[in-house]
Amino acid sequence: MPDPATSVVLGWREWLALPDLGIRAIRAKVDTGARSSALHVDVLETAFRDGVEWVRFHLGSDGVFDSALDGEWAEAPVLDRRMVTDSGGHRTERIFIHTTLQLAGEAWPIEINLSQRRNMLFPMLLGRTAMAGRFLVDPQRSFVLGEPDADQDRPTVA
Repeated sequence: MPDPATSVVLGWREWLALPDLGIRAIRAKVDTGARSSALHVDVLETAFRDGVEWVRFHLGSDGVFDSALDGEWAEAPVLDRRMVTDSGGHRTERIFIHTTLQLAGEAWPIEINLSQRRNMLFPMLLGRTAMAGRFLVDPQRSFVLGEPDADQDRPTVA
């Protein structure tokens, strides 16, 4: 458990980066009630390469401040397929991948599922598994780490 005296505090929404996917800044809802993290994709396709399943996906641009993809597709090996229950109680099978998360000056590997979050306010949901032992969350605060800066590859501290 993080030490409250020395831990970085996040608000209920923050800007973060997914550099392996070419995303330098994306708006995320920080959700301690969600076990897994989710990323909005408009379209996804799977195929096998040398016996390994890969997923190719196109990111929605809403809420993505800075992406190196510029309308191109991202690819990653499929880590797993799992059943996920959404906040409405609906269960669906989702594809999970490994990627790197950058937040608060740190970077570490996380698992993320790919889903259509078109009707959601945030294209990314940062779940508790990705944050465990690293941060405290203050649900009264928002964008504690600052807004993204167009001249840098990561959100800036305001």
